[in-house]
Amino acid sequence: MSEMGLTSVHNRYQKQRSLTDSRKARGGGYPNLIRGQVFQNPRKAVCSDITYLKSCEGWLYMCIVKDIVTGDILAAATSKSMKKELVIRTFLNAQAQYNLGEGTIFHSDRGCQYTSYEFRETLRKSNIRQSFSRVGMPGDNAWAESFFATLKKECIHFRRFATREEIRQTVFAWTEDFYNMRRVQAGLGYMPPREYAALLMAENPAA
Repeated sequence: MSEMGLTSVHNRYQKQRSLTDSRKARGGGYPNLIRGQVFQNPRKAVCSDITYLKSCEGWLYMCIVKDIVTGDILAAATSKSMKKELVIRTFLNAQAQYNLGEGTIFHSDRGCQYTSYEFRETLRKSNIRQSFSRVGMPGDNAWAESFFATLKKECIHFRRFATREEIRQTVFAWTEDFYNMRRVQAGLGYMPPREYAALLMAENPAA
């Protein structure tokens, strides 16, 4: 592309601003259980993050829970506000559908939504272990960051959404019908996430 004088149009977009406030979570007690680990089975480690999507009515905030091994989006929820209730609802949706097992690791940044007492208690009641990115290291949650980057490049950029409901329906259809079911990934053996997850579970049902 450089030799032909071409530049990606996506370079025009500025880096996403931080949505979560981690100023109160800079001490101890926030372990990173993911760093240096290699996971081979689905549903043993998941990650989560929040992004913002623009409509003519205003911002819509989207939270996801993503399986680290398969890339499968286990749950997604949206809201007009970016409060702890959004991440609680997203996790509960994932738990209700997939019954994440005891000891599963839930990884996120140190945003106040994830470090809130209510959310930490929600995870504790399901015996889910909570893991956090290091301060100032967004790459610790690259799985979620990469999904949002792909979502915006393929589904959001260069489109105008009149209402929050319009953008909500668009991202839901793209995530569930296309990304999970049909969008192949080289890292998954050129299979979509849901198909790759089914293959792994068929090979090792006990896991």
